[in-house]
Amino acid sequence: MKQSLGDRILMILKENDEISVAALANELGITKEGARLHLLKLTEMDLVKNIRKNEGVGRPVTYYSLSHKGHSKFPNTHATVTVELLRSVKKLLGENAVNLLINDRENQIYQRYEQEIQNSNTMEERLEYLSKIRSEEGYMAEWKTENGKYLYIQNHCPIGAAAAECRGFCNAELTSFKKLIGGEFQIERVQHILSGAHRCIYKIY
Repeated sequence: MKQSLGDRILMILKENDEISVAALANELGITKEGARLHLLKLTEMDLVKNIRKNEGVGRPVTYYSLSHKGHSKFPNTHATVTVELLRSVKKLLGENAVNLLINDRENQIYQRYEQEIQNSNTMEERLEYLSKIRSEEGYMAEWKTENGKYLYIQNHCPIGAAAAECRGFCNAELTSFKKLIGGEFQIERVQHILSGAHRCIYKIY
């Protein structure tokens, strides 16, 4: 199904946190006036918000970003049910039972990912496979290089509500990534959605 221009704009805002009219127009290949009109429509729908910033000499520049309602357009897999189940397990069986569930889930995920990327010979190939798999699961994943280091990026977290309830999901994720990239590399999370960032970024070096 062809993606509407409005949906494309929401996707671009999700990936970039905030963007100016000029940058959005360039990204879409349309006029600034056309981009401004689409942003205005999305703002009226309460999907987008804006802020004006002074950038030296000249008029302030308006930047647009997703509103809370805009962020909710992206999937947060079975959020309410998952959180309720986690709370019930914690209440009935204790914190350790929750950790066992999280670790078992992550082990299964790791084994599935490892099967997918086991034939990759380079870090680039491993990151390409990982980004593809995670994107299919809703993480909007990508990778790039910066200053001689690899950056693995997840622009969305489809289990965000569960992760907010139990930080063990994030800890288990990092552990899996460390095993997937191999012992010859170091990996650290340098941006974290649950710490207020608009995406999770892992630096690999």
